[in-house]
Amino acid sequence: MSTTQQAEPAVTSPPGPDPKATDGRTAERPLVVQLLARPEVGVFLGAAAVYAFFLIAAPPVREGASMANILYGSSTIGIMALPVALLMIGGEFDLSAGVAVITSALTAAMLSYQLTMNVWVGVIVALAVSLGIGFLNGWLVVTTGLPSFLVTLGSFLILQGVNLAVTKLVTGNVATDDISNMDGFDQAKKVFASSFDVGGVQVKITIVWWLVFAAVATWVLLRAKYGNWIFAVGGNKDSARAVGVPVAFTKISLFMLVGFGAWFVGMHQLFSFNTVQSGEGVGQELIYISAAVIGGCLLTGGAGSAIGPVFGAFMFGMVQQGIVYAGWNPDWFKAFLGVMLLGAVLINLWVQRTATRR
Repeated sequence: MSTTQQAEPAVTSPPGPDPKATDGRTAERPLVVQLLARPEVGVFLGAAAVYAFFLIAAPPVREGASMANILYGSSTIGIMALPVALLMIGGEFDLSAGVAVITSALTAAMLSYQLTMNVWVGVIVALAVSLGIGFLNGWLVVTTGLPSFLVTLGSFLILQGVNLAVTKLVTGNVATDDISNMDGFDQAKKVFASSFDVGGVQVKITIVWWLVFAAVATWVLLRAKYGNWIFAVGGNKDSARAVGVPVAFTKISLFMLVGFGAWFVGMHQLFSFNTVQSGEGVGQELIYISAAVIGGCLLTGGAGSAIGPVFGAFMFGMVQQGIVYAGWNPDWFKAFLGVMLLGAVLINLWVQRTATRR
């Protein structure tokens, strides 16, 4: 007897949706929108627009020497804007950054001159003082839980008063003595304030340092564990602590990075002009913070980049020098910067909403 097997009818499942065909909520975002989601893209477009505007409005900008001056002005802002930006990504900001630059320069100048020491001794002590100020700011923020606005506002007022009072007490004047004839000055000037020739144009060394620091900061944010810690503590410090991120160390070290930036810029000012005015630096902290904000760093923390503040600082330098080259009244500079800041914030807000819209 033979047995026959009947084939079972094939069961076909109803055709499912095409994996490539998705609804509007899950559709893959266009490349342009993905690019706009990057915090540095908006400021890059803004910097390009400002540059193009002054190329037309101020013909001297097209010259190599003029661009060197613009980049130099941008670098002195940008070197400080980088650690300020990292601190903002970490959820804090420092109102004492501007006067801390002068504190560092005053420390190096007065210590070297009054004690007749090699200027490198003053430079090293100034570094220790700057890092100490940053450590104290960070330690107070972490241990007390007070907003960094209040802590660093207090530091700002203290340093402003100390700068003026101690300088008058030690030198009998509001400025430090000229240290250009002291031992070690020429070597220190080569590091912090020298120039080199490129095609007949004198380029300041700070431009090179600015780009080097930007490259290092970018690598840290994108490749290093410490960069992940910065984003984590800025986004939600409690969640970061729960997954093992050293919140206290990260925040304190970020404030110390701001101190390092203040030291470096302070040394540049000292060895560029040989002397320091004790009342300077007030208001510069807002320039540094503005450059970071224009560069895409959020005041609430947890978002930003190191490249964005580079373009933000460039916009500041471009506007500052471009107004002069255009022959306009320089009194409009701050008004122009205010408009630029508000415009950048609104553009960043629009970009974020566009990039996250589903």
